Amino acid sequence: MKDIFFCPEESNFYSNCLESFALRNCKKSECIVEFGSGDGSPVINSLLRNKFDGMIQGFELNTSAWKAANSTIDEYNLAHKYIIHNSSFFESSQSSQTKAEYLVANPPYIPAPDNDIYMPLLFGGIDGATVTNELLSLDYENVVLLISSFSNPKSTIDHANANGYCVSSFLILPLQFGYYSSEPKVKQHIEELRKQQMAFYSGNYYFLAGVLFKKCQEVKVDLSNELIQAMTSL
Repeated sequence: MKDIFFCPEESNFYSNCLESFALRNCKKSECIVEFGSGDGSPVINSLLRNKFDGMIQGFELNTSAWKAANSTIDEYNLAHKYIIHNSSFFESSQSSQTKAEYLVANPPYIPAPDNDIYMPLLFGGIDGATVTNELLSLDYENVVLLISSFSNPKSTIDHANANGYCVSSFLILPLQFGYYSSEPKVKQHIEELRKQQMAFYSGNYYFLAGVLFKKCQEVKVDLSNELIQAMTSL
């Protein structure tokens, strides 16, 4: 269904990052808040593979995706671990923030001149980093995000540092441009960003990084420079 985000490779990567950077580190009392849950499959797959006893509160504006997610949650009897709200995360986040140790997201990162694209909810702003950077402004202790190499990754890492975050860990996946990023309007815009050193890709490939940002006082080694080098090496 084209009204629900679909990219199994990206969703599996997000699921692996959630396990590596959040689920395995959480204690029972800790809550995870998720921005943009989509069809819920990354979190659901992670929960089925891990002994996680906490609660994940998700927020998803796309009603079709929200319905699909809840159907799968019910199918696997996970409602006591994963609740998704069909509402705006940014309007609801203040009530959840005090309880959550982790904010996790595969945020919209498609750069374009405007949101008139195949799936408007995937619009990440003119440089693709707008929503990502906004999530790094909310002061959660731990933030797990997917970051694209064609969405001004240097600005995101600089923004994170300016907000007191360091890069604690990261994983990188090479991906081919897909259905959404190959839309002619989007691809042309990404080419323009590359000329401005704001997008990095090679041929039909770009890098997607799963990153664990932690408050700098909690990090022994900051990997920000290593992440920038990796993301801009294409």
